[in-house]
Amino acid sequence: MRFYKKSLIMIFIVSGIPGLILGAFVYWMAGGRVEKELLQLHHQQIEQRSHNIDDQLGNLEMLLSHWAFDNKFDYSLNGYDFVKNFDRTQDITKTLIVMQGSNSMVKRAELYVGGKQPVLFYPEYTGVDPQKAAAVYEPLIQGKNVTYWTQWAFDPSRPESKDLALVHQVPGGSLQPFGALIFRFDEQKVANMLQTMSPYHDGETFLLQSSGDLFVSGTGSASSSPLVTALREKIQTAGSGKGSFVFTWKDTTYTVSYGNLSRIAADWTFVSASPITSITSPVVFISKLIISLSLMALLIAGLLAWLASRRIYSPVKRLVTLLGGNAVAVGAEDEFTLMEKQWEHLRRESLELNTKLSEQLPHVKESFLHQLLQGYLSAYSEEDLLRRMERFKWDVRNRRYIVVYVQLLGITSVEGKFRDGDEGLVTFAAVNMIGELASEYFEQSDTINFHDLTAGLLLMVEEEDDYRERLQGFCEQLTDYINKILKMRVAMAISRTVPHISEVPLAFEQAKHSVSYRSYENVNQLIDLQEDGREDNETEILPYPFNLERELIQALRTGREEEAYELLDDFLRALSGKGAKEIDVQQGMLHLLGSIQHAIMVSGIQPSRLFKGANLYEQLSQIREPKQILEWFHEKVVAPFLRELTGRSDAQVKRIIEQAMIYLQENYQQDISLDNCADHIGTNPFFLSKSFKQVTGKNFIDYLTELRIEKAKQLLRESELKINDVAGMVGYQHSYFNRIFKKLEGMTPTRYRELSRNS
Repeated sequence: MRFYKKSLIMIFIVSGIPGLILGAFVYWMAGGRVEKELLQLHHQQIEQRSHNIDDQLGNLEMLLSHWAFDNKFDYSLNGYDFVKNFDRTQDITKTLIVMQGSNSMVKRAELYVGGKQPVLFYPEYTGVDPQKAAAVYEPLIQGKNVTYWTQWAFDPSRPESKDLALVHQVPGGSLQPFGALIFRFDEQKVANMLQTMSPYHDGETFLLQSSGDLFVSGTGSASSSPLVTALREKIQTAGSGKGSFVFTWKDTTYTVSYGNLSRIAADWTFVSASPITSITSPVVFISKLIISLSLMALLIAGLLAWLASRRIYSPVKRLVTLLGGNAVAVGAEDEFTLMEKQWEHLRRESLELNTKLSEQLPHVKESFLHQLLQGYLSAYSEEDLLRRMERFKWDVRNRRYIVVYVQLLGITSVEGKFRDGDEGLVTFAAVNMIGELASEYFEQSDTINFHDLTAGLLLMVEEEDDYRERLQGFCEQLTDYINKILKMRVAMAISRTVPHISEVPLAFEQAKHSVSYRSYENVNQLIDLQEDGREDNETEILPYPFNLERELIQALRTGREEEAYELLDDFLRALSGKGAKEIDVQQGMLHLLGSIQHAIMVSGIQPSRLFKGANLYEQLSQIREPKQILEWFHEKVVAPFLRELTGRSDAQVKRIIEQAMIYLQENYQQDISLDNCADHIGTNPFFLSKSFKQVTGKNFIDYLTELRIEKAKQLLRESELKINDVAGMVGYQHSYFNRIFKKLEGMTPTRYRELSRNS
């Protein structure tokens, strides 16, 4: 029972302790971190809502200022007869009604016009007793500020009842105002606006002017309220324009936020005090709930640990009883120690079986077939090979063996859907087709992937089995599948039937070699070595294109890149003419490679250094597609040689052109042509023409013509020779000299002589 006790304690610890730790962490987060975040969020809300109130009050100030400067309230109101001119009186009343309805907090919009007969629009027109006007409205006009906020008693009989009012003297901008536009605000709506600053119903919210002349509370408290007085003293002690603090009043803790509102003529201070309990009450409830749930989870964890340990121990008890007999009753060892000992014994017995199973993996069988076909197992006797194949679960007794060699063609053809570099993918797809199709036709077959567009198929048939018809059907169906699915052609070679497994490598080599005698055309081909028992070596020998080879090598030597590529294409086309075999084309291209390497060596370039020691013959012998052969020659042979040749010949070319230019300057009087100049400096005309243009930027004949004309111009300026004599001295006949001179200089030689002497 030792394991049972340990498991019970462990399960209880694993299931209970993490729950307590998580509960304590969540409680700390909820009680401390969350409370702090809530208070910070509360202060941010207060500040944001104070900005909203500031914007509302600012909009009211802008609205009243806009109307104060309207032409309805200009100097013409002073002493105006509103009774006689009732139309304007009615217009002013309508305007005040519109102003009164522009904001929900405006209880009444009024216009007071002083003078001998003061007038009050309420918003309707009414006369005012001069004594009342002097007591109530005239002080509003005499204020030192044009626009200001005030708390004013508009009813002389109730001086304690004051309304929050916004006053603007009229006319707007006047130094001697005679009236005032007044917004009187609804006390309850102003209080509601202040209450929006705090999201909680408890607490205190108020506005006051720095001078103390104005006080507005959201809860209806007076400015002399003990809580308000205490808060004002605390804020004055803090000395800062805005901030927040925690304030305790009569056993209640408040979080207080305060700040400034910049109003016309005076700064206001807003104060919002909310009980912390209102903010953190959800957190306190959640914290208590978390503790309760954690304790409950601990009790449940204990119960579940007891149940889980019994369920876990039940199969352990049965397993120990099965493996250890009466060891459980003795209790001298741990249950798992007993099972470990017994398991070690069984493991040692299973090692041999696991080794045999590992040898039967498919990749091991494929590796064996690769070694067999390549002849690496030639040292083994027939019996040894048979035994090894029997270990791989092959039935090889009383069997005959046939090798089918498959080569895919046309990966670069136009109708194909693969590109260079897809050889491995194409071969893999073809090997899958071969394996699946062979399993339908033959009882035993194995496919070998050579990963280079070739594959092998080893068939094992019974000695009395007539397989010829099935083999023919398999080849036809495989050809059809590869043509339709892979869009490629296929060449297959069927080896002779061999009775011994040791003869399979030879049969494979014969089949592989026979494919090289296929027609080089991109068509499906089947070579059956069983029909006549020999390979078809009797092939028509096509003539080797020696002329094209010489022209190609000459083009390479002279650096004619485009012509070299065209001749290489013509050479391969002539070599792979109708009736050519793959082996003929391959041998011809190998011979061409040798000739090119010889030409490279003769030119003074070491092939081993140029090609970095690569075995070009081996690389070329692995390529079977015409397009790939051309690309290989371009990339691996021709292009490196031409780059090396160009780099070496630049300095030599310049020296040759310098010799040509010296020759022209010394012999321009003679009948000079491109051919005799090339003969003189020891090069061919084509190379001279191309190089002359490359070095000087001018054609050979253009350079010679300009040289002769310059000499002629010098003779015309400095001598008295006749035009005929000048033409002869620069190598021209008289008539041609006149034409070419006029063409280049735009005038005749005679005219040129006249102009040069006059100047």
